[in-house]
Amino acid sequence: MTAKFRLAPSLAGYLPLASARVSLLTWLWARNLGGSVLLRLDDIDERDAAHAADAEYDLQWLGLDWDATQRQSDRGTRYAEAAAALERAGRLYACFEGEDELRAKRELRTRRNQATIYDRAMLKMTPAQRAQAEARGKRPYFRFLLAPEPVAWTDAVLGRTETKLTAMSDPVLLRADGTPLPLFAAIVDDIDAGITHTLASDEMRGATAMALDIAHALGANVSQWRLAHVAPLAPAAERLTLRRLRSDGIEAAAIVAALAHDGVGAPSLATLRHDFAVAHADAGADLDILRLRAINRAVLARLPFVAAAARLPPGATETFWLAVREHLDLLNEARGWWDVVAGTIVPPVIEGEGAFLRAALANLPPEPWDHDVWAVWTEALTQATGRATEALCEPLRLALTGEDHGPDLAALLPLIGRARAAQRLHVAAA
Repeated sequence: MTAKFRLAPSLAGYLPLASARVSLLTWLWARNLGGSVLLRLDDIDERDAAHAADAEYDLQWLGLDWDATQRQSDRGTRYAEAAAALERAGRLYACFEGEDELRAKRELRTRRNQATIYDRAMLKMTPAQRAQAEARGKRPYFRFLLAPEPVAWTDAVLGRTETKLTAMSDPVLLRADGTPLPLFAAIVDDIDAGITHTLASDEMRGATAMALDIAHALGANVSQWRLAHVAPLAPAAERLTLRRLRSDGIEAAAIVAALAHDGVGAPSLATLRHDFAVAHADAGADLDILRLRAINRAVLARLPFVAAAARLPPGATETFWLAVREHLDLLNEARGWWDVVAGTIVPPVIEGEGAFLRAALANLPPEPWDHDVWAVWTEALTQATGRATEALCEPLRLALTGEDHGPDLAALLPLIGRARAAQRLHVAAA
């Protein structure tokens, strides 16, 4: 039997990094096993539907693909059928309490030191009482009656896992307007699509237990499902979105490596897929910005010009890119170095180095310049001033680039050109 997986990215705004990670790990698991992948778009709510295209783009930007797409907005009739089946089985019951009444109940249970779970009061409602409430214009929403027995499964990451349903409130499956809640719609979708493997963040274990109970009530053979729960991202990382990271200049390959791999290396998506082991899928949960930037630096250091060209400043050449790429944390930092080699910068006046910089200006070789000009110039300066090559670099770098560190000056100097170099040396020597 072919393993079947589904991606279900969050559509509540731009795709959060936490949701992207679950999708990525699910995809790696699927492709490692040779399974099929379904993209499910939870677009019942119109506000969420507006972000469906963004989520698809973000997942494709990460390098993920899928074999089919399913939209929940197309499946309203199927959800109604599943709800009717649960109601006939006595597992779905109508509720009329408003939020104020539910809040009052929770506060009372808190004062009594009782668990703040739903009290199932609506199970006592008679058909006549329901008819009377509906006659007054009230529309019920529907809760699922959880089983009294605990739910257990063998988790692919956590091992033997058991959850007591009696410690949870009966979940609402249908709103008063008849639309399904995400938990219910997802379960029906998974059953109908024949999903065999699912991966979620660890805080969703309670929802998984309820999902298994609901699926069992719908006749699914849940014993065949393969479930995995991974550690959640650190809180600071959870607040990030792919859109924000992309606009900041973080590469997709860096995000993929950071979310699925420990350390600051940057294995490719193909390597991660080949080596993926779901039992160790917690890798990357400790993601922080410093580690992400370090991985991004490693990715940029080997990024070919053709992959960067469209995002570089107009006129930037492959020679320029090869000179600076190993010195960038973010690709948009290339703009600053393009200003250094092709624009106008004002270097600082370097105290105590005026005589040396004037000597540097006097010994500046004539053009044309090639990759040997730095060696020719520094050799002439060593002979003229007696300074070792190492002692030449610091003041010349500051004068020529305005920075005290950066790409190799031997690579930058031909790009800067003689006119810019002379003008900057004059300013820095003043």
